[in-house]
Amino acid sequence: MKRSGVAIAFSVAASLAATAASAQATLNNVKQKGFLVCGSNTALPGFGIPDAQGNWTGFDVDYCRAYAAAIFNDPTKVRFIPLAGKDRFTALQSGEVDVLVRNSTWTMSRDTQLGLDFPAVNYYDGQGFMVRKKLGVSSAKELNGATICTQQGTTTELNLADFFRSNNIKYEVVAFATADETFKAYDTGRCDAFTTDGSALFSERQRASNPDEHVVLPEIISKEPFGVVVRHGDNQWGDLARWVHYALVNAEEFGVTKANVDQMTKSDNPEIKRLLGTEGKFGEATGLTNDWVVRIVKHMGNYGEIFERTIGEGSPLKIKRGLNALWTKGGLQYGIPIR
Repeated sequence: MKRSGVAIAFSVAASLAATAASAQATLNNVKQKGFLVCGSNTALPGFGIPDAQGNWTGFDVDYCRAYAAAIFNDPTKVRFIPLAGKDRFTALQSGEVDVLVRNSTWTMSRDTQLGLDFPAVNYYDGQGFMVRKKLGVSSAKELNGATICTQQGTTTELNLADFFRSNNIKYEVVAFATADETFKAYDTGRCDAFTTDGSALFSERQRASNPDEHVVLPEIISKEPFGVVVRHGDNQWGDLARWVHYALVNAEEFGVTKANVDQMTKSDNPEIKRLLGTEGKFGEATGLTNDWVVRIVKHMGNYGEIFERTIGEGSPLKIKRGLNALWTKGGLQYGIPIR
């Protein structure tokens, strides 16, 4: 029996070691393939959506392209796999995608029980509600007895239950497998209200049959920190995912833009020199070249530039920076020092 137990323990340890070794190979696998496979939203305007020709655009899409720019110096070396909420984590766990960048909330259970890591928060959001103006309500607390359209396999369902229970309000949930099905059901009148992340409410309202007939209610009922997601166990890949985000934020803070990045490589500011790779070897620590941030910003711009053109006030969504402003401007986006 003792020998059998030792054999089993050895087998388990060997299996775990093999899994860890495999996980550590993500960056090498991406380089060998010659492209990054990015798990994306199925179709969320402003964040991730393909056009009629299959060209993907959006805030999350630009993050995927930033990773490709850092690795290959070519933001086009990405393949996008659209994933519904219920399928996204399984696709990452199985290796179908290399990284997941599609409005996925960082929670304790997801971080500790799914074999996944959330290296950084690229967008701070919160869940809200949309209703037709003719319903005549001005607060989610007035939705007693309402039918609510929501998507399966998301934190949205759980937050919805918490909110209505804590406010002693009755409701009926009508859940669908995909975001597209959920909003179409609301738009065709199957539900009194539609609930999802606040950012998605603005996106989806653009797709409504008559956008002006709908209003977003003022309540934000949850914290929804959206994170880039990678498999647990590959520290190098997790570091790369984390530091590409912080590089984008730091670039905005230091005024490094798509237009001036070449000029800024001549800066005497030691923080900018480290950021842009003219001092130190910080890129090598994540398996990249030392000009990795120059590559990213030259192709994609900094965090603020990505935000503005995809979902900000210069886009059709016209979302204000709010919590996603830099910490120097009252927001939560805070770039960790490169040194």
